[in-house]
Amino acid sequence: MKSNGQRKSFLVSTLFFAAAALLMPVVATAQTAGATTPTKTMPASSDPSSAVEVAAGDGPTGIAFDGVSIWVTNQFSNTVIKVSNNGVVLGRYAVGKNPTGIAADGTSVWVANNADNTVTKLSTDGALLGTFVVGDGPQAVLITGKYIWVANERSDSVTKLSSAGALLGTFKVGHRPVALTTDGSNIWVANNKGNSVMKLSAAGAVLGTYSVGDGPFGLVFDGTNVWVTNFFSRSVMKLNQSDGSVVAKVAVDDGAAGIAINGDHILVVNNGSNSVSVLGKDGSVFNTLKVGVSPYGIAVTTGGIWVTNSGSDSISRR
Repeated sequence: MKSNGQRKSFLVSTLFFAAAALLMPVVATAQTAGATTPTKTMPASSDPSSAVEVAAGDGPTGIAFDGVSIWVTNQFSNTVIKVSNNGVVLGRYAVGKNPTGIAADGTSVWVANNADNTVTKLSTDGALLGTFVVGDGPQAVLITGKYIWVANERSDSVTKLSSAGALLGTFKVGHRPVALTTDGSNIWVANNKGNSVMKLSAAGAVLGTYSVGDGPFGLVFDGTNVWVTNFFSRSVMKLNQSDGSVVAKVAVDDGAAGIAINGDHILVVNNGSNSVSVLGKDGSVFNTLKVGVSPYGIAVTTGGIWVTNSGSDSISRR
């Protein structure tokens, strides 16, 4: 049985520092643009009247919004919790071992069980709908209409499932895939130890491999461009959706991890500085929101911005 301190050390080494070893550049077709250097404003918290802190469990990492409620994975208690927009815990449900990534829509919640090599499907009421085998080390989950995509960090692959859990394909990608997004047609994959992102067709064909920064960790599509966080480079890159070329590179704080879109803003979780950087789509940095210890994931809901704090076992609304 691990002590709390041992579990926290394991979380850091597993989820973050593992990316430091064996980082290898790959040949890519991207063009590199110069870094932008916007001026930051003084760090500030959001309106304190709307701030909420909720005890989430042991090692909260992934977070998703189903349109009504927030779902959070607790890596060390093998559970997910369901939380209302005002911070009330509505339920706690058992899943597989070391749940990390999570995705949700209006009908189901999918959880990546990193140590089980499975994904769990729940109803939005928390009922177990199925458990399905995927690749080695499932880390991230993406729902695209009728399909579920899973990034398998230890087998350097992406698995495609039907919404019923049927295996539709397994596709090789770069070294340690940890994040997924879609541009509406294609699937984008962040290869954390390959310092690259890949674009796949809906059929799993590789359409491009593009060099990014050191330790790509999070991905999001803003409707025009793809954004990627670089954990060890303290930066975010904005990529052209059509050819992967670098449109902009923006400096953020230490340990750029989760990323999300909120209207015209890009939100970047800074794991090493316990904060969220708020960017404009032009790359300007104009605010910093303080959150809990070792923040990891982020979701935008109708009730605010929610962040998982893996080091303080909480989630923050800002």
